[in-house]
This record gives sequence, structure tokens and C-alpha cells, in this order.
Amino acid sequence: MNSPFVTVIFGGTGDLAQHKLIPSLFSLFKQGELGQEFFIIGFARRPFTDTEYAHMLGDVTELHSDSKWAEFAKNIYYQQGLFDELAGYEALIRKLNVFDKKIGACITRLFYLATPPDNYLAILENLKNSKLSEGCGPAFAKVTASKQESVGKWVRIAIEKPFGRDLDTAKELDMRLSEIFEEEQIYRVDHYLGKETVQNMIAFRFANNIFEPVWNNNYIDHVQITFAQDEGIEKRGKFFDGVGIMRDVAQNHLLQLLATVAMEQPASFSKEGVRDARAEAIKAIRPIDPNEVSQSIVRGQYKDYTAEAGVAENSQTETYVAMKLFVDTPRFQDVPFYVRAGKKMPKEVIEISIVFIQTCHLLFKEYGCPEIGNVLTIRIQPDEGIKLRVIAKQPGGKVALGAVDMNFSYHQAFGNHGIDAYEKLLMDIFKGDQMLFNRSDELESSWKLISHILKGWESEKSGIPVYEPGTWGPELAKKLIEKDGKKWL
Repeated sequence: MNSPFVTVIFGGTGDLAQHKLIPSLFSLFKQGELGQEFFIIGFARRPFTDTEYAHMLGDVTELHSDSKWAEFAKNIYYQQGLFDELAGYEALIRKLNVFDKKIGACITRLFYLATPPDNYLAILENLKNSKLSEGCGPAFAKVTASKQESVGKWVRIAIEKPFGRDLDTAKELDMRLSEIFEEEQIYRVDHYLGKETVQNMIAFRFANNIFEPVWNNNYIDHVQITFAQDEGIEKRGKFFDGVGIMRDVAQNHLLQLLATVAMEQPASFSKEGVRDARAEAIKAIRPIDPNEVSQSIVRGQYKDYTAEAGVAENSQTETYVAMKLFVDTPRFQDVPFYVRAGKKMPKEVIEISIVFIQTCHLLFKEYGCPEIGNVLTIRIQPDEGIKLRVIAKQPGGKVALGAVDMNFSYHQAFGNHGIDAYEKLLMDIFKGDQMLFNRSDELESSWKLISHILKGWESEKSGIPVYEPGTWGPELAKKLIEKDGKKWL
């Protein structure tokens, strides 16, 4: 992190740049993580000078009130351009050359695609046509591993989810990426992999011997994963409609959370060791035949969704999905994973719950046991932490059992909530660490699963079920789990 670098944010005036990337870079700057020399360039179509762009960013996020903002803003620049026209990229080259000349060396370049996915292919094409993908000159042109050092040391590309709309478009995007960049240059961002609690799952499972022996189908009854948002689509109607929560959340966030539970122990705590284990877990998810989608998948749309700005009046886009999935490995054979994601839910909560088999011990048969026994819950949002539900005797003269929770909070235990997900991911990109980023085989396996579901929905003749805002989705979602004799927690 002490080496000079330049970050070019395509979509530099968008929400992601304004509310996530710039604040995260500013936070890293205040922590002294960015080194002495760095340059941040916003690339977008609106006309701004460097000063106007930096001022806009400070106003939108109210960062300008921080005493360090003026110093940070000196490193912010702007390049006007259209994603599908080469002129802007050629002007960007001239700006980058000035930075290289100032430093007297080829500066590491990060191209961050913070745009709607529809722009990805055009940006990639122009990065190639302009030779920006090759670094800062012929001396650093991409070469094979058998020749001189790879351009991967000097150029990196970060690309946000969703990676395609289905299996075919995901493959097309990945093929184009691999034609222009080497795998070690590509950072496919799913920011939930950067969450402190998600990372801690690996440490929690494999550093505590009391849990690993029971992390299997002999002891686990089922797993629940909930991704609930109390807000609607807000101002994202134009993007969200036609995409839906299956593509926007389930294909990436939910399956990545599932993989952290289902993965086997990595061969090593390294980039490829962890990604190998994660990829194998996603690959092992049992496929769903399109003709049988209705048996294990429920979708829904919150009431008045079609009245939202940017949404088609006859839209069938889902704002809720619940799925019953299986991971066909010896460890989790026949253990159901119930996963759900929805908007306009009663509260905002993202958590993983491992529900252990409830076997009322012979000692307590006559006194009765709670319906649900031990549950291990990993809270990702809000108040990151871990909760373990255990059975204890209730106070009093007679024997009666009840469930009590043992809580661990990151904030209470360590005095903070840990580093922000985007701060962590940006630091890893600068360091060249790909452990918390998707690999192409992970994406292909997840899209194979999701594409079958999408195909099944296309053949459904009935309209999408509607649910009331502030509820936990359509009634069918309750039946999905309750028909198995279980309940959503």
C-alpha cells in the first residue's frame, strides 16, 4: 500500500462511487493506508472540472466537513467521456501519462467498473482498443508467463455484480474479460465476501474444535439464511425492474453465504485454497429441474411495486424469493438449506442460522423440551456478531427447560464493528489478494442453478404472488418450510 497507484472509477458520478468507493478510499486515507502518492479519477459523461467533481463528491456525502477532506480531495481528478466512445479513453491516457511522468515510473492502475452491467462490454472493448488494458506503454504489454513479467502487476480491473443476466451472458462477459486480462488481474466484487462476519466464518469453524465435529448431517437439522431489507427499491426502479432479487441478491450474496457454511476445510488459508473450497460448495448445490421449480422456489412482489418510478405497470419482477436447496456432499447430504431474500420486510436483518437436531434427552422426557433446541446464528447485519441458543433450566422449584441465548457482538468485544466491506476489498485489490473475490468457476456454477429457476418461472402461467409491505413475504414462503415440519426463525 506504500506504492503509488491510480484508481479510475467508470461511473464516477453514480451511487456506488459516491456512497461506497469514495467514502471507503477517504477512510483508508485517514487511516494512513493509501501511501504518499495516489490518484483517483472519476470517468463519466457529465461535464466537470477536477475541482467541481471533488466538490460534488464532498457535498453529496457530507465528507467536506471532515478536516482531512481538503487534503484528500487534492488527489481527485475527473475525465469526461462516454463509455462507448474511444475519445474519452484517449484523453484518459494523456492524464495517466502525466501521473506516470510525475512519479517517474509505471504506476499500478485499477479500473473499477462502477456502472450498470449494460455498460461492461463497451468499457472492456474500449479499454482494449485504447490499449489501456496493457498498462502504461509497450514495455509493459501483456506477455505470456514464459516471457517477461506480466502486465498483471501494473493493471487490475474490478467489476461489480451482477455478472450477467443468466448463464449465457455471464459466460460471454467472462470470456471477454479473459481475452483482455489474465485471471490474476480480475477482481469480481461481491462486497458481502468482504463483510467481517462472513470472513470470520472460516476462523470460527476451523479454529474452534468444539464446532467442526458437529458441522455435518449427523447433528445439523437444517440451515436458514435470511437477507431481509425493510426498504423497497427506492430510486433503483430503472435498474431493478427486469433484474429482480434473484439476480440482484440470490445469485451472488445468498449463494456466497451458503458456501461459507457448506464449504469443506480449505487445503490452506490462501487465495486459491479458500476459493477452491468455496467453488466446490457452490458446484455441489443440487440442480433444480425447470419443471419442478414451484416445488422448492417461491417468489413474490410487494404490493404497489408497479407504482414505483421506472417500473413497468405490468411487471412480473420479483422483490422476494425463498428457496429450499440441498448441497450434495457427504457432510451435508439431505440437509435442507432454506434461503430467502426480500424487500419491504418487517425489519432489516441479514443472518445465517444453523439449526441443530433437537433430541430431547431421556432425563427430561417427562418435563418436556423446547420445540427448537440449539441454534447457532451468525449475524451479518445489523450488529455483527454470533449468537448461540442453548437449553437451560428455568429458575424455580420445579424442573422446566427453556431456551436462552449466548451473544457475542463484535462492537462490544473489540470496540468497533471491524473494517467496512469496501475498505477491506479495496485494500485487497491494491495488495493483489483475490481470496475474497469470485472466481469464474464459482460464477458459472451459481448461474447454472439460477438459470434453471429463471427458465422455470418463464413457463409459469399464473401471475406473481403479491405480499403486503412489512410482512415476511407471500404465504407460500411459510408453506415452503412448514410442509417439512419446520419454521422460519
